[in-house]
Amino acid sequence: MDPTFKWQVAVAEWIRWSPGWNPLNSATGSRLPLPSKLVRKLIIGSSQLDLTVGAISANTEKIITTLALASEAGCDVCVFPELSIVGYPPEDLLLKPGFIRDNLAALEEISANTNGCAAVVGFVDKSDDLYNAAAFIYNSEVRSVYHKRLLPNYSVFDEERYFRPGTSDLELINFSGVRLAMSICEDAWSPSGPIREYGEMGADVVFNLNASPFSTNKHETRSKMLSVRAQDASVALVYVNMVGGQDELVFDGGSTLFDSSGEIIFEQERFIESLGIYPLHLKDRFRKRLLDPRGTQASPKLKAAKEVSLERKLKTDPDGVVSSTVKIPSPSRVDIGLSLDRSVVGADFGIDGPFANPGEVYAALVLGTRDYMLKNHFPSAILGVSGGIDSSLVATIAVDAVGSQRVEGFAMPSRYSSDHSLTDADSLAQNLDIGLKVIPIEGPFVAYLTELTGALGPELKGLTEENLQSRLRGVLLMAISNHSGAIVLTTGNKSESATGYSTLYGDTAGGFAVIKDIPKMGVYQLARWRNAAAGRDLIPQSVLEKPPSAELRPDQTDQDSLPPYEVLDRLIEQYVDFDMTSDEMISLGADPELAIRVARLIDLSEYKRRQNPPGVRVSEKAFGKDRRMPITNGYRSNGIHLG
Repeated sequence: MDPTFKWQVAVAEWIRWSPGWNPLNSATGSRLPLPSKLVRKLIIGSSQLDLTVGAISANTEKIITTLALASEAGCDVCVFPELSIVGYPPEDLLLKPGFIRDNLAALEEISANTNGCAAVVGFVDKSDDLYNAAAFIYNSEVRSVYHKRLLPNYSVFDEERYFRPGTSDLELINFSGVRLAMSICEDAWSPSGPIREYGEMGADVVFNLNASPFSTNKHETRSKMLSVRAQDASVALVYVNMVGGQDELVFDGGSTLFDSSGEIIFEQERFIESLGIYPLHLKDRFRKRLLDPRGTQASPKLKAAKEVSLERKLKTDPDGVVSSTVKIPSPSRVDIGLSLDRSVVGADFGIDGPFANPGEVYAALVLGTRDYMLKNHFPSAILGVSGGIDSSLVATIAVDAVGSQRVEGFAMPSRYSSDHSLTDADSLAQNLDIGLKVIPIEGPFVAYLTELTGALGPELKGLTEENLQSRLRGVLLMAISNHSGAIVLTTGNKSESATGYSTLYGDTAGGFAVIKDIPKMGVYQLARWRNAAAGRDLIPQSVLEKPPSAELRPDQTDQDSLPPYEVLDRLIEQYVDFDMTSDEMISLGADPELAIRVARLIDLSEYKRRQNPPGVRVSEKAFGKDRRMPITNGYRSNGIHLG
């Protein structure tokens, strides 16, 4: 053996296994390269794209553009998200035969544009049935097709409604000596799924195409799971996730490359559309088998696995390409007010509240609001600004999403509005640099009271009078929306929606409910976090400090009708997120009368929630697809059943 080469081997092994070894190069975020004679090299492009459901032509154009960027950067293969041609989730668009045909035609168009690097693209395949599929394309031809085996049918997913699970033999793609394999999203979540089988077949790299929606704390859980899959199968695992908002769902990206030891060697920034370029150094599998035999015991039935052989001259110079990201050209995008970079999103600034990472939740709300507006072609947003905490947070998110010039607030004071409502609304508008118009509702309120006297009696009291004020504000905002084309952003939170502390056709009237999945204590946490991230009070301290109130009657506060929010939010979490009964809540220490009351409020308010606009989902149990409760419901969890 060449003495120099022997020295390189010894140094590389000492670095790899020494106790103080740092797997990441601090300058680039990528693994320190091994000597070139030790490795094969595959340059991978990870296309973390913001795609739109049903926009097949636009999605196809974006895929082709990104593929060209990857080819120019020297990538050997470029991987795209799950169902990237049609967007995710396509839902009942899949029932349209023309939609399926257009998707297959788009695959042919993409194939015609793969004359540089190979591409792995998600699409809908049609043979005897419909399949959630991935295609490996090289030199203008589809060389291999994979059908998703594990179809999720829980939470927001209902893929069994549309697709048949793949059952054909797994196939390896021998790409100039590097064995590649394809899998899709849910396939990675099972320990005994396709990734383990690919490892037994001798795969070097497994691509995992994803449309994995955001929820709080999911990123860390997902990363740990994927690390175990890579390590157990002894394969490099390329996890490519979609990014962007689609109705209530937000996809957070975070595409990651794991080596065969399960360590992260590259990760793309979350909530940002980008092309990641990974120079993957592949060591011989026999070394991993000898040092750690997990995932290398071949199953006899898999030894004769199908294999597609393709030739491409792979680069051998380990310094020729470095890990990097490329911004995807998006002319429709606008500059957002908050830079959602890793340092800001990952900082909690010591702000207490229900979210372990308030920055990622805030980033999801901004991205979900921005994409809902842009993808549905709303030119601007309007909202009622009351001087309260909820409307202040929604206005701030809207400005971060689409810019201050596309957001306008409307203060609509009544006879019960306090002086600080207008002054706080004005301070917020100045801090955010948005327009604020004042439209008093006293005139129309008196007119309605007068007209209703004959029908309802000489004096309107209680909820009738209170809700009338809220509905007047909804009418005014919707009239402004009709005139300008702006979307109305509603300002209700999860605590209010859960208990029905809202007015149907009043404060629930609008097009998008930005914070519908944020509990009240989370609203305060996010507001304080945003102020800390800005280094100044965008949301005035007076808004954060005063007791919350709907101001629909004299001296009203929320706690006149509801328990303290720190108590209420915990009960809502138990009843909604963890599906407890009121008896179980009581057994955990809840006040019996309060537990039964809150559970009843949540049950009785289902009819209201069905009529609320969509909004960003951040929890694992948001109202909507996650929780499908009957409106007509005779079950009471304290043992009472209504006939």
